[in-house]
Amino acid sequence: MLRWAWPAALGLLAAVPLLWAAASAAMAAFDAAAWRALLAEPQLPRALLYSLATGLIATVLSVVATAWILSHSFGTPGWGLVTRMLAPMLAMPHAAFAIGLAFLLSPSGWILRALSPWATGFTQPPDWPTSHDPWGVGLVLALVGKEIPFLLWTAASQLQRADTGAHWARELDLARTMGYARRTAWWRVVWPQLWPRLAAPVLAVGAYSMTVVDVALVIGPASPPTAAVLAWQWLLDADPAVNAQGAAGAWLLALMAAVAAGAAWASRNWPRRRSTWTDGRRGAPDGRLAIALLPVAALVLAYALSMAVLTVGSVAGVWPFPRLWPQLLSLEGWRSVFASTSTLTTTLGLAAASSLAAMAWGVAWLETAPPAWDARLRRIAYLPLLLPSVLWVVGMHRLALAWHIDGRWLGLWLAHTLAALPYVLIALSPSYLGFDVRYAQLAATFGRGRFAFLLRVKWPLLRAGLASALAVAFAVSVAQYLPTSFIGAGRYATVTTEAVTLSSGGQRSLVAAYAWLQWLLPALMFAGAAWLGRPRRFRERT
Repeated sequence: MLRWAWPAALGLLAAVPLLWAAASAAMAAFDAAAWRALLAEPQLPRALLYSLATGLIATVLSVVATAWILSHSFGTPGWGLVTRMLAPMLAMPHAAFAIGLAFLLSPSGWILRALSPWATGFTQPPDWPTSHDPWGVGLVLALVGKEIPFLLWTAASQLQRADTGAHWARELDLARTMGYARRTAWWRVVWPQLWPRLAAPVLAVGAYSMTVVDVALVIGPASPPTAAVLAWQWLLDADPAVNAQGAAGAWLLALMAAVAAGAAWASRNWPRRRSTWTDGRRGAPDGRLAIALLPVAALVLAYALSMAVLTVGSVAGVWPFPRLWPQLLSLEGWRSVFASTSTLTTTLGLAAASSLAAMAWGVAWLETAPPAWDARLRRIAYLPLLLPSVLWVVGMHRLALAWHIDGRWLGLWLAHTLAALPYVLIALSPSYLGFDVRYAQLAATFGRGRFAFLLRVKWPLLRAGLASALAVAFAVSVAQYLPTSFIGAGRYATVTTEAVTLSSGGQRSLVAAYAWLQWLLPALMFAGAAWLGRPRRFRERT
């Protein structure tokens, strides 16, 4: 009995708040007056169309681009380059990337500045809806730019496992010895086995893309906004009836995402059908790696330009159009950022506390839970990823009210920890589940106990995965906008809430400084993770 007590306690520790929040959100679905008000809203049809179209297009483009990159890079010298580029891109939160992209695409952004007046003839910023375009193109670009690195990261976690990755690499080599070109072998051998393991991340990407709020506030359509932004605006209203309408809107988004997920599940055999289309052998050339990895180059360029324009924007004083460089540099924006010490300490404190708590729970759970328990709990642990963010924050807010932690640091910590928990499981599982159990058996033959084995053997061998999971959890906490704004009741400001709030104003240098800091904090964590996870080198004795 004692052997099951520890995993049972861990499971309840995570499942109780997760299920409580989900059940609390479910209660919002039974307000008939709210549904009537929602369905009578004239902006709703177009707002739903925006959410559905931008979410589906962004998800499809992200999956296609990810599959293209994997098929051309796995098993080649370019694969290591691709994986090394993921950390800095993952470290940049969605809102920060969207702000940088908006600075590039806006009528007074770098792209039009570089083309004016010699190519466009503009001497003043044109009245063009570029960053908040009515078609949602800017929102789609921002989502695709962020979701491709996430999908590549989840795929790399499978492809780099000692069991599956090495086995698939051998199968790929075997297929090539039978005369198949590398890309053909990839689609016929590796992709059908990898695709089912990417189902949960792809569903999470789709749910997020259709229900995102902070990115849509920064770069999405404005009149009307997406359905998620509409629901968020109603949730912030002081009128209880309007607030209930926002909760109903969140449920409508959840139903829309569920229908889209069901359609995707019905077509889950597409990769197997796709693999039969490429039945050529040596006739399908592999192509040059430089051309094949054009999506990676475009992605890296987008991130580099976003970071560059945020860097310049953070120190820009007077910057008349169409000058490519500011006429006057100023550190006023950074002075304002560092003068707000409470914002920085809140951001760092929440990120450190929630990531460490999620990490400790994840390690303890994977170390003690039976596989059957782990499979069942994951369906609950992934709720923050699969449910629309607006709906999830409704449930978390009602939980915080019931537990009397609304507007308190403890409530924020719980919300951030539950948000980081599924990412920790995703990051840790490949290395933990693929760990060779013979190490434990060998340690036992030397008379070493379990704790000594963990401390001296297992955790040092898994330090790269552990450090990476901690960095991901830290980055997730830094990027939290909805829980911080809603559950914190406006009493706690972080670099993310400040960046998103200020993005609609005209303080370019202040917005850029907060967005740059929003990237810098996770980037430092990823850099530390890379340093901790570096391979050990031993000197040869002479």
